[in-house]
Amino acid sequence: MQFNDNDIDWLSDLLAAVAVQEIMPRFRQLGTGDIKQKTSALDLVTEADTSAERVITARLRERYPDAFVLGEEACELDASLLGKLKDAPLAFIIDPVDGTYNFATGVPLFGVMLAVVVNGETVAGIIHDPVGKDWIIGVKGAGSHIRSAFNVRQKVSVAPPAAVSEMLGAISWQFLADPLRSTLARNHAKCKASFGFRCAAHEYRLIASGNAHFAVFNKLMPWDHLAGVLIHREAGGHAARFDGSAYLPRHLDGGLLIAPDKANWQDLRRTLWSE
Repeated sequence: MQFNDNDIDWLSDLLAAVAVQEIMPRFRQLGTGDIKQKTSALDLVTEADTSAERVITARLRERYPDAFVLGEEACELDASLLGKLKDAPLAFIIDPVDGTYNFATGVPLFGVMLAVVVNGETVAGIIHDPVGKDWIIGVKGAGSHIRSAFNVRQKVSVAPPAAVSEMLGAISWQFLADPLRSTLARNHAKCKASFGFRCAAHEYRLIASGNAHFAVFNKLMPWDHLAGVLIHREAGGHAARFDGSAYLPRHLDGGLLIAPDKANWQDLRRTLWSE
């Protein structure tokens, strides 16, 4: 079976069903043996992550037997899977629980993310909120919308362009090294205000729906950003790597700055990086 836009609701419903089955029953119910540390005390994996990814992967392979499925936890066990994404005619990229630190500590800010990549290009992105029981969805050429728990669909747009001094934005500090870390920290004070959810799923949702202006990310794993960047772009926004080049599914480094439009991207790049 080939992917087409009519599959978006099926994929969205799959994420929601797995969240009900594998994620929410474990929320605030995890024992110490259900949480494991990966690279740091802020980089965790739980039984909800592994179980949800296993079920989503199995369902995708049943429906799309020829597709490549890349999940965060599978890649943790076999890093060579990352290299296969660029050659896949059809790929699904899964983050079973984005915001695992929040999930593991009982904070209700986490999401399930899925991106669809066709011949090296992201064509759809879905972010499901298991707590709010809704989705933010983007499809290439068709815009982005929020689908409510009651199946009401509402188009979303990024915030209007603004002066940097009036912007609300997020910078992911934990993956930045000095001197850039200190430079961005100092210059972030030139903005109106900051936020940090420790969850790309909710950060992308906030920005794509026009309720914040920008974000800076340094670690570019595909499951963290492909869905969100596509949703943000279809909502009218502009995203690029720190050097101004386009962000593509194969990129794992180079940083990422997302903004309301290209002119604001340039304003932010100039202001936040100024010495």
